[in-house]
Amino acid sequence: MRAVVQRVQEARVEVEGRTTGRIHAGLLVFLGVGNVDTEKDCAYLAEKVAHLRVFPDENGMMNRSVVDHGGSVLVVSQFTLLGDCRKGRRPSFAHAAAPEEARSLYEEFVRLLRVKGLSVATGEFQEMMAVSLVNDGPVTLLIDSAKVF
Repeated sequence: MRAVVQRVQEARVEVEGRTTGRIHAGLLVFLGVGNVDTEKDCAYLAEKVAHLRVFPDENGMMNRSVVDHGGSVLVVSQFTLLGDCRKGRRPSFAHAAAPEEARSLYEEFVRLLRVKGLSVATGEFQEMMAVSLVNDGPVTLLIDSAKVF
């Protein structure tokens, strides 16, 4: 499971011109689910995102998590994070999970963030989305659960 995590001042996602999710200060998470990912990957990634210390403390040091900061999270599904660009010019998505499995793990990830007390907004799974954001910092991180197990 891969996530691109961005600290944002605000972010929103639209589907066919209507806003489906919007947050103010917090984290925007683009989430890609691989064909070997399990609930263990969801749990690891949700814990990591919720407690990742990327917000400034009173001294300006990145020592506070989104939980500590009282921020929100916007989660947007993005299977293209599993694109393999090593060969040719067209990405291969052979390692991305099938839509049914990806949806289940995406929803589990969102549920786990909410269990941690976070306010979570989302896009719409398997839809074309327009994402707008004001990056804060900028702070952008890539987290891959496969690199820890």
